[in-house]
Amino acid sequence: MSDKFAGKTGPCPNCKKPIEIPKEGEEVVIHAPRDDSPKDSTGQSVLKPIRRKETDVTRRGLIITLGAILAVFVCALVFRFTGPAGAPLWAQLLGIVLLAPPLVWAGYQFLYDQEREPYVGPELRNRVLICSAIFAVLWCVYACVPTYIFELNQAAEMSYTVFGITLCIMIALGALASAGAFELEYFSGVIHAGLYFITIVLLALTSGVVLAGLPHELLP
Repeated sequence: MSDKFAGKTGPCPNCKKPIEIPKEGEEVVIHAPRDDSPKDSTGQSVLKPIRRKETDVTRRGLIITLGAILAVFVCALVFRFTGPAGAPLWAQLLGIVLLAPPLVWAGYQFLYDQEREPYVGPELRNRVLICSAIFAVLWCVYACVPTYIFELNQAAEMSYTVFGITLCIMIALGALASAGAFELEYFSGVIHAGLYFITIVLLALTSGVVLAGLPHELLP
């Protein structure tokens, strides 16, 4: 607007009501924020914002995980149809140990907090191994605690009710390990631990191993 109208009153172009045009000294000047950052030869800032790296489940990692799980279950089927009593003890222990890392890794990839930077590289590997070891050791709860408390000859003698309670206890303890190792919410830790322990139960059923409800007269 021309300076010759400054301080004068005139009709509004839209509503036709009289308005007063501010004088030159009353005008409001808005200054751009001062930028003291380093500049290049063109005057552009050389500072760039740090973008958050999105980490997704890689195809290679997913293939390795599924391949490891499938291989263990194939071995379980072989033991089921070739052995009179299902998988031997050493094979059961090997399956418990071998399934832990891929399941722990895969579970974390789907459950980690999207608002936080995920663990990667050696730090992720170490946390996966630690959590896997804890999960495997927690099977001692199934193998030893009910047998000792109820004075059983072996864990397979426990009732299905006791087995269900024991499984819930293992998942609850495993959730604490997951939450501590990967900084997950406790409910996410329950899902993370449940993925492993329920998979192990399915592995036992596949291999013909009886986990509970075995009649006393069938014991060796």
